[in-house]
Amino acid sequence: MKNYSAYIKALALSVVLMLSNISCKKFLTEDPKNVIAITNYYKTANDAISAVNSIYGWLNSISSGTFAGVYLNAFWVNAGLASDEMSSQEIFSPYWDQTSNFTYGPTNQGLQEIWYTHYKTITIANIAIERIPSIDMDPVLRTRLVNEAKFLRGMLYFDMVRMFGNIPLLLHETEPLTPPIATADDIYAQIISDLTDAEGLPLNYPPGNGRGRATSGAAKALLAKVYLTRGDYENCATKCKEVINSGEYALWDDFADVFKLSSRGGKEAIFSVGFGDAGGAIIFWEVGQFLVRLLPPDLSVEGVENAQGWQVPTQQLYDSYDPNDRRREVTFITEVHNPDGSIKIIKPYIQKYWDRAAEPKGNGTANDYPVIRYADVLLMLAEASNELGNMSDAYTYINMVRKRARFDGTVDRNTLPDYTNLSKEAFRTAVLQERRWEFVAEGQRWFDLVRTNTLEQLVPVAKPGITPATKNYLFPLPQREVDLNPNLVQNPGY
Repeated sequence: MKNYSAYIKALALSVVLMLSNISCKKFLTEDPKNVIAITNYYKTANDAISAVNSIYGWLNSISSGTFAGVYLNAFWVNAGLASDEMSSQEIFSPYWDQTSNFTYGPTNQGLQEIWYTHYKTITIANIAIERIPSIDMDPVLRTRLVNEAKFLRGMLYFDMVRMFGNIPLLLHETEPLTPPIATADDIYAQIISDLTDAEGLPLNYPPGNGRGRATSGAAKALLAKVYLTRGDYENCATKCKEVINSGEYALWDDFADVFKLSSRGGKEAIFSVGFGDAGGAIIFWEVGQFLVRLLPPDLSVEGVENAQGWQVPTQQLYDSYDPNDRRREVTFITEVHNPDGSIKIIKPYIQKYWDRAAEPKGNGTANDYPVIRYADVLLMLAEASNELGNMSDAYTYINMVRKRARFDGTVDRNTLPDYTNLSKEAFRTAVLQERRWEFVAEGQRWFDLVRTNTLEQLVPVAKPGITPATKNYLFPLPQREVDLNPNLVQNPGY
C-alpha cells in the first residue's frame, strides 16, 4: 500500500483543486466557483462543500490515472461475472475471463482496480471527516457534510469487507505506511457507526439542489443491507420499514420506466451515482459504460455507434424468466432490425440501461448506476420477514415486486401469480430468484450468492463445467498490496 501520511494527503488535496476548476454547471448550485490554493484550504464553507463533492466525484470519474472511478465499470462488472449472471467476451481485458471462469488470482487487474479506487476514495472521505469539523461555518451544513462523507465511507467499506474480508481499516488523514489489518467484525462495526450517523442526513433536498447526495433514506436502506448480510433480520426489517414509512419512495408502475433517463433521481432511486449530464447530480463529465459494455455489436446496422457487447448474460439467466415477465423484455435484447427491414435474431444481450428515445445512438450513456433502489428494500424486507416467521410481511413485499413484473405497460398480464403457501426454504429460493430477475447488471448477484451460501450450487447451473470453490466466497487481496504491506494476510486458497 502507499504512504498514507504523505502521498494520499497530497492526492486528496490535488483532487479538490481539480474539482474547483471544473465548470460549476457540472455540480450543485452550492459548489464553490473559486480556485483554491493548498495553503488556505479547509478554511471556508465552500472548501467543505468542494471537499465532499470530491468524494462523490471519485465514484464515477475516469480521470484518475490508470484506473477508473469506483462504479464506472469494475465493481458491477466483477459482481456480475463472478456469478451465474454474466460471462465476458472482452478480448482486450482477459482478466475478466478469469473472473467469469473463477480462475482469477491475486494479480487480477480488475480486483486491483477495485481495491485502489475504493481506498483512494475512502482516504478522501477520511480527510473531509477530520478537517471539516474545525471550519467556522453554519453548523447544520457542517454536520450534514460530515455525515455525507461518513455515508460514502461506510458504503465503500461495505463493498470492501464483503469482497476481501479482513483488510486495513483506515479512518484518519495520517495512517502508517504499512497499516495493520482489522477483522471483518471491526470493519462492520465502523460501517454501522458511519451509516447510523448518516441517518441524520436530510430526508430530501430542495429541487435542483441535491440530487445525487446521500440522504437519511439512503443510510437506512444501506444499513438494512448491512444487517441482512450479517444475519440480523430484526434490524434489517426495522430499517426497511423506516424507509418504506418515510413516504419518499415508490415503485414505478412499469419496470421499463426504472431505467429511463427521465427517471433518474425519481421515486425508486434511493442512492445512485450519476454519469454524463446526470440531470444535475454530482458528477464529473464522463459518460457511463453500460451501453458500450452491454449492447450487442450487431446494433451497428441500426446506427448505434459504440456497442461492443463485452459482457453478456448467461443463456440460463435469460431462459429462467417466464416469457411474459416484463423484466425479461426490458432487460434483454434478442433481435436487431436491419436497414432492409429484415430482423436478425441474436443471442441475448443486456439493454436495460438504454433509453432509446433519449440516447438513440447507444453510445456513451448519462444513465445512473443504481447503488440501491426501492425494489431492493422491498425484497430485503420480504427476505428478513421470512427468516423471522412474519409471513404476512414476507408475502406482501415480495408480491409488490412480483405484481410490477406482470404489468406490461398497459395492463396486468395473467402470468406471474403472487407467491403463497411456500415453506421457509422455498421462500428463500423464491426471493433469491426474484432478486436475480430484478437486478441484472446492477452489481448485486455475487454478493447475493455469497450471502445465501449458494455460489457453488448455482454457478455451475448457468456455466456448465465451472464450479466455484470455498475460497471464492472472498476475493484474493491484490498481490501488489500484499508485497507493499507485510501486515496483509492473503485470503485462504490464493
